[in-house]
Amino acid sequence: MMSVNNGGMQTGQDTAPNGTARASWERTNTMSNPSTPTKHLKSPKPQNAITIAVSSRVLFNMDKEQQIYEQKGMEDYLKYQIEHETEPFGPGPAFPFVKALEAVNTRLRELYPESEELFDVVLMTNNHAHVGLRLINTINHHRLFIERFCMTGGNSPIGYLKAYHTNLYLSADPMKVREALEEGIAAATMFNPPEKRTEVSETQLRVAFDGDAVLFSDESERIFKAHGLDKFFEHEKAHENTLLDHGPLKGFLESLGKLQKKFYAKGQRMDCPIRTYLVTARSAASSGTRALKTLRSWGLDTDEALFLAGAPKGPMLEKIRPHIFFDDQMFHVEGAAELGTVAAHVPYGVAQKWPQKKLAEENAKDSSAATKYSVPHHLPYPCDSKGQ
Repeated sequence: MMSVNNGGMQTGQDTAPNGTARASWERTNTMSNPSTPTKHLKSPKPQNAITIAVSSRVLFNMDKEQQIYEQKGMEDYLKYQIEHETEPFGPGPAFPFVKALEAVNTRLRELYPESEELFDVVLMTNNHAHVGLRLINTINHHRLFIERFCMTGGNSPIGYLKAYHTNLYLSADPMKVREALEEGIAAATMFNPPEKRTEVSETQLRVAFDGDAVLFSDESERIFKAHGLDKFFEHEKAHENTLLDHGPLKGFLESLGKLQKKFYAKGQRMDCPIRTYLVTARSAASSGTRALKTLRSWGLDTDEALFLAGAPKGPMLEKIRPHIFFDDQMFHVEGAAELGTVAAHVPYGVAQKWPQKKLAEENAKDSSAATKYSVPHHLPYPCDSKGQ
């Protein structure tokens, strides 16, 4: 199982294959640092903002501190934090994502100085308030603009997430993520990629989504799991004009699309600092129509759509270089992470109910058939029930 924390995520100049108008938005030499806290900036009201709540263990590398807590208990953990409160934490897996959010905010403030339609990052931590000073020192050290903290001291964050009108919650704790999803809040568990980490753009936010059980409901996946490949094809063909119900992250894609349109309105479609991707194991010919019609009916689209017909997602994501990729199945999350992509698990839908051993057997049995028939090769691995 992947570790949650890391020793620092790499960011750098964009090297992804999409070169359209790249020079116009790669402004690192002329744009002011988007993460520099300045006195004139203020946080938008929660009801106007797109609120991204992140736990301290996905924003920063707290691996050593977590080990102290697990091995020695709370008191030794708090003592260590206080003794080291002037030492900043290193970046965690969500760090480049948050930096990219701030880069988008910089562009939005240039175009719409009075608007509060901005990303607002809230640090949602299970920590005791005693750890707050070290977190503040770390945020200032990394020049992040994060003004809102919730230190719950071990209590559930759900009430606070609702109060902040949270659009997305990222945590290292799968139990808290499940709790948020059950309350209708878009959420995902983040993991640390292996040593090889893909460099990501510093000026264009890239977000990649799986389709079924992420943007869409798990309706089609239920048919596939219960009745097999042929019935899945029959179902999709018979229902290609019937819209899929929404999945847990549909609202977040909607929020990204809303901000994209603000750039389009200023003639900056080709210079937009937000780019979205659909990366699905569905095939285009046999089951892609329904997915695209559903997105269109919602008034949404993605900048790119990749229908992989059962092929591994990792190599495509390695080319896209997203700041984050959302999938409901650990099989795909781990495959993406092995090639350096920061992938987040959305523990939603029928895939979470299958025992891992049975899924491994299904993987071996159906892989050749998935290739032959170009069907969605979703082979879910249930999320570890222990906190990561």
